[in-house]
Amino acid sequence: MKKQTLNKIIIYTLLILGGIVMIFPFFWMFSSAFKTAAETASFPPKWIPSIPQFLNFAKALDYAPFDRYLINSLIVTIANVTLTMISTILAAFAFSRLKWKGRDTVFTLMLALMMVPFEMLVITNFQTIANWGLSDRLLALIIPFTASIFYTFILRNFFMSIPDSLYYSAKIDGASNWQYLWKVMVPIAKPSIITILLLNTIVSWNSFMWPLLVINSRGNRTLPLGLYAFITEAGTHFELLMAASTMIVIPIIILFLIARKSIVNGVARGGLKG
Repeated sequence: MKKQTLNKIIIYTLLILGGIVMIFPFFWMFSSAFKTAAETASFPPKWIPSIPQFLNFAKALDYAPFDRYLINSLIVTIANVTLTMISTILAAFAFSRLKWKGRDTVFTLMLALMMVPFEMLVITNFQTIANWGLSDRLLALIIPFTASIFYTFILRNFFMSIPDSLYYSAKIDGASNWQYLWKVMVPIAKPSIITILLLNTIVSWNSFMWPLLVINSRGNRTLPLGLYAFITEAGTHFELLMAASTMIVIPIIILFLIARKSIVNGVARGGLKG
């Protein structure tokens, strides 16, 4: 009994320490966003600002058009999520319910492509976008991300867990494959679909490397890229940099806190079934 208690104490202690390590950067960012320039450079560090400087956020907006960056990020994120959801649902249905020659072989080959890191495809994607004349346009941030093998894998496994009896019953009632997909399978798979939607939203919102390569003009920057450029545009004003970072991070933190259970449950159910 004592050994079990000791093990629990050790486990919880490690978890608490790990939680502190993970939370501390966010705490420091939020705190520094309300500090003066002198307080951000003080030593020893000043953990809490003496007088919160709410004007830091207004000053950050004066240095860079974060409102425009926000609109660009919303356009790219909404377009990516919408197109990815459509392609994922259709692909998952094709690989789970439709019977066609070589289906499993093609799906296996697609899964093998998941082992190829995105960095290895950057040059090919960049050349394609350049040849299409889409460089420095928001379409360059949307077209390469209209499909995902990982999301298709999750949803395909969930679709395969749906009993075949539902499919045959729908066929007897005269439903087409298209009607069966949208009226039966999609509503049943709502937990996995919500998970995919949330994960894709976070990934699209935080995308940085690809926009850095294909976007050159200030007016087409997304929030992460705009924050990177803000480092040079605002000079060494760390309090303004933290204020800008806070404005960008807060929406995703709120989204994750609200939907964290759905994300974990959806990935677990989609990965284990099938």
